[in-house]
Amino acid sequence: MSTTDIPVAHDPEAKRKIVNRLRRAHGQLAAVIAAVEDEAHCRDIVQQLSAVSKAVDRAGFLVVAGALKECLADEPADGDGRVDELEKLFLSLA
Repeated sequence: MSTTDIPVAHDPEAKRKIVNRLRRAHGQLAAVIAAVEDEAHCRDIVQQLSAVSKAVDRAGFLVVAGALKECLADEPADGDGRVDELEKLFLSLA
């Protein structure tokens, strides 16, 4: 089984939340780049990097959580391989 077999988000609300978090991370990353270019204090840069990291992590958790919901709702009892794959994805974010 490949990770392309795992749905990202068929639920429009889940998809909206994921995209919003990624857009937030995109904006925060732009702020980090600007701070580095402007030679901002390292404390400010590290705080922005932390915010970017958290936003990306949360988006990843939303993707995996959505996939888990869909997988567990549709998966037959012998679908352990798919659940194992989702577990690996989830743990890769830790």
